[in-house]
Amino acid sequence: MNAPSDPKRILVFQTAFIGDVVLTLPLFQVLRARFPGARIDGVTIPRAADLLRHHPAITNVIPYDKRGHERGGRAIVRLIARLRREHFDVAVVPHRSIRSALIIRLSGIPRRIGYDISAGSWCWTDTIRYRKEMHEVDRTLALAEPLLHRVPERELPRLYPTEDDTTHVVSMYSEFQDPMRARIAIAPGTVWKTKRWPKESFLRLVGLLVAEEMDVALVGGKEDEELCAWISEAAASARVKTLAGRLTLRQTAALLKGCRALVSNDSAPMHLAVAVGTPVVAIFGATVPAIGFAPLGPHDVIVEVKDLPCRPCSIHGSNTCPIKTFDCMLRITPERVLSALQNILRLPATSSL
Repeated sequence: MNAPSDPKRILVFQTAFIGDVVLTLPLFQVLRARFPGARIDGVTIPRAADLLRHHPAITNVIPYDKRGHERGGRAIVRLIARLRREHFDVAVVPHRSIRSALIIRLSGIPRRIGYDISAGSWCWTDTIRYRKEMHEVDRTLALAEPLLHRVPERELPRLYPTEDDTTHVVSMYSEFQDPMRARIAIAPGTVWKTKRWPKESFLRLVGLLVAEEMDVALVGGKEDEELCAWISEAAASARVKTLAGRLTLRQTAALLKGCRALVSNDSAPMHLAVAVGTPVVAIFGATVPAIGFAPLGPHDVIVEVKDLPCRPCSIHGSNTCPIKTFDCMLRITPERVLSALQNILRLPATSSL
């Protein structure tokens, strides 16, 4: 039975990148465990909304296209009006922009929880210290402390692809129907170029995998179609297939769930893989794990060049190497990545479609 002070309607507002949304899932999960009868809604960007739908911790998803057709002030007013009509008791806001803070403040939600470094921290009723030394999952979970009266223990994000998602993946990638074939996913894209291992290195890795008779699925969004097509065509093997731009995010999660491992840059797919229990070989260049966005799976491996004083050159990466060497990525060889992957493949296979 709920205590009188327990919230009945909770809003989590996270409109950052896809990876940030995935790392917010543990917050939804601990709130659902503590308040099983509450309505728990999420506001997120449209592309990430697909991930939140059908999640057992989330009641409803409100897409907010802040970079697209809802960019302007009128759209903000409409969103505020909608949130007012929902009569939320509390809002938890991992996003740190002034726009997010103002939307929540003007929505009339009586209790508002956010970080002390947020641009609109004066909008909060409960302010939580943002700790740079913590992983993003732990930082986000700390926002639940005022509601749980304790700091939640870490838990991994979880995603739940539907049966339709799995059926769609199998229809597009028939190799998944053969349990005897080793399947490796590779996500070669990322928004920031200094976080992207060179395409030639990915191609060499794909060649090494094909030589060991492994199937390779290249994954990514529509923005990665050209890159993945180049790798697939250059590999010239029936064992290599690109699905970039052809799957929703939840379908991509279903595909990853059926793979032995994922090789990825520091980008959203590695968090999708963690959320479905698939081990990750994560290649870090401009960024470093200490920033707080490393994969958290028990068998995940990070490949990086540790002896470079220029790392990290930024929090998110950039379009060009500031010192024009790009050593952080060029010094990572395909053979080294393959070795990390082989260590994972020695583990018992647990993922499946």
